[in-house]
Amino acid sequence: MYTEKLAVIAKRENNTKRNYLVVNPYQGKHIPVDPEKALEMFEALGEQVRNRYQKERLLLIGFAETATAIGEALAIQLDTYYMQTTREQIPSVEYLYFSESHSHATEQKLVKNDLDQILPQIDRIVFVEDEVTTGNTIGKIVRLIRETYEKELMFSAASLLNGMNQESQRIYQEQKIDILYLVKTDHSRYGEIAERYAGNGRYHEKNTDPITGSFTEFEEIVLGCNDMSTKSNVPAFHPVNGRRLHKGADYRQACESMRREVSQKIPKEGEQNILVLGTEEFMYPALYLARAIQGLGKQVKCHATTRSPIAVSQEPEYPLKERYELASLYDSERRTYLYDLKASDLVLVVTDAEPIDSEGWNSLQHAIGASGSKHIKLIRWC
Repeated sequence: MYTEKLAVIAKRENNTKRNYLVVNPYQGKHIPVDPEKALEMFEALGEQVRNRYQKERLLLIGFAETATAIGEALAIQLDTYYMQTTREQIPSVEYLYFSESHSHATEQKLVKNDLDQILPQIDRIVFVEDEVTTGNTIGKIVRLIRETYEKELMFSAASLLNGMNQESQRIYQEQKIDILYLVKTDHSRYGEIAERYAGNGRYHEKNTDPITGSFTEFEEIVLGCNDMSTKSNVPAFHPVNGRRLHKGADYRQACESMRREVSQKIPKEGEQNILVLGTEEFMYPALYLARAIQGLGKQVKCHATTRSPIAVSQEPEYPLKERYELASLYDSERRTYLYDLKASDLVLVVTDAEPIDSEGWNSLQHAIGASGSKHIKLIRWC
């Protein structure tokens, strides 16, 4: 069903370790996507995991930032335990640290307290990725877990795309790391392809100035910071932190509660063209909400802000044509980006940034306004 068309080559900006980035047009990260297509693709990978490990107790770990929604979707589909790697700081926890050498932001970490709690209850850890090139990052964290814990565990890597060469696959066999994927890719010419692109797309510098009446409509919907049942007929929202250990069913319940609350605020008439935006590592709730809004008869696209600095270019086959630089909603000192932002009747920004950085929020509003969108709702998952 899925082919190498899932692997579209983009050019990394100022990255001497790996000059290309594999962009999946259906993933809902960099490119706006029909949310149904993204979630159907994730479910296809989930079926492989289900069929392979029917009698095993699993912990799924999604990799930040691009694979967090994939991992969460699989955890919900399979009703397994789940957590993700993160680059964010979580108060009062211990971490296992490891690096992602080819990335623009190399440091990754897992909450060790949660691993301490769950490892006695599981048989296998499945690392979930959007794309595996060498497998080195997963290999590093497997070695780290084996060195840290005495328990005999089995390990797997489940990814949408697998670009590992024969030598990398041989190393995984020696390390007893199982591999599942939807599409096998050949990366041998990706660097050469990336160098062909001129990088002459449209670039917008960040604007953190305060907003002065740019939008004809703005509304903030706060979930989890107060009891929603006192304001509406829907149950109170109970947030789940995707960076911490949880069950997939609990996360789905939180997303469904969000969906009920937000759906009441979507006009039945007008505003037919809707964009739902996730933020950095926080992606799955945006996809969940976007698919639900599709069910209301709306035209919906979904993607997310990202830390990845990618060149944009005008060549017809190049995947990204326009880039907005932003200050992060999580930290104004961090640069983030939004690609190929199009005008929409309504933009729903779904974030777990808490508190929201004001400069980051200003820069995102300026980008949305510059794209031609004028109505915005901020949905805060506290």
